[in-house]
Amino acid sequence: MTAHEQELEIKFFVRDLAPFERRLKNSGAVLVQPRTHEINLRFDTADQILTNSFQVLRLRQDTETRLTYKGPGELLEGVRVRREIEFSVSDFQSAKSFLQALGYQVIFMYEKYRSVYNFNDLLVMLDEMPTGYFLELEGPSPDVIFSTSQILGLKWETRILDSYTVLFDRVRQSCGLKFRDLSFANFEGLHITPDKMNLEFAEGD
Repeated sequence: MTAHEQELEIKFFVRDLAPFERRLKNSGAVLVQPRTHEINLRFDTADQILTNSFQVLRLRQDTETRLTYKGPGELLEGVRVRREIEFSVSDFQSAKSFLQALGYQVIFMYEKYRSVYNFNDLLVMLDEMPTGYFLELEGPSPDVIFSTSQILGLKWETRILDSYTVLFDRVRQSCGLKFRDLSFANFEGLHITPDKMNLEFAEGD
């Protein structure tokens, strides 16, 4: 696995994204992607070979269309590291049809609004999810990720190593939800508290 194929990241659950965006701007962070709606499709075989082996096959549509493979995750100095292979494709619907022709099927859809900043040698993603607000740090090393979390005033002990898929599964179980997809339409009128995902707010009290 090359460094280019390696993803190191953590997430934090926050009450509000606006203070962090102001802090980033005041610290000289560079906006590399303005607030953009994002659609993600997770694919698997009928017998869920990928899910059962902790692998991900994802098709994403935001400012472009990208196909992504992620391998099983492991811990490295407090952050999650996974093999990631990602590349752009020209057409979302054609890529979806291509994967389905190979025997894969959509098992899960999730959407969000994401803004991305370049700061302190890493990417800071501000995510508006149907289940609340998240801040994701993706960087070249655990040290850089940790130091940036401290600069932003995030409580390191509240960091999240699980995927949005795992967090959604917790919500479905704790709230008895029957729908499959993590969409804004499905969560309209629902208020998800941190305990439903077994999380804590990262800003502290």
